[in-house]
Amino acid sequence: MNGYQITFFTHQDKRHKGEPLADWLVRLAKEMQLRGATLIAGAEGFGHHGRIHSTHFFELADQPQEVLIIATEEESQRLFERLRVEQVELFYVKTAVEFGALGKSA
Repeated sequence: MNGYQITFFTHQDKRHKGEPLADWLVRLAKEMQLRGATLIAGAEGFGHHGRIHSTHFFELADQPQEVLIIATEEESQRLFERLRVEQVELFYVKTAVEFGALGKSA
């Protein structure tokens, strides 16, 4: 199947509607019945402002996070329309991919 790998970049203390943005994105993907979403926590990174985000021993609020979603063209369009309606502000990368499943349970 052809579609997109969409990766959203954020950090632990960024919020939307009172909850961490990354958690909200995962819940949104489930609500929209997308194929799945994966939240990945990073150790350190920096964004377009040049500010370092990192995991600290006592404070995880600044921890970099990625939310990875694989979607068809139609699913991708629905997702981005919903994000526009919700007025979400975040950086993303959208890459054309081929995807599928292997094995007996596929």
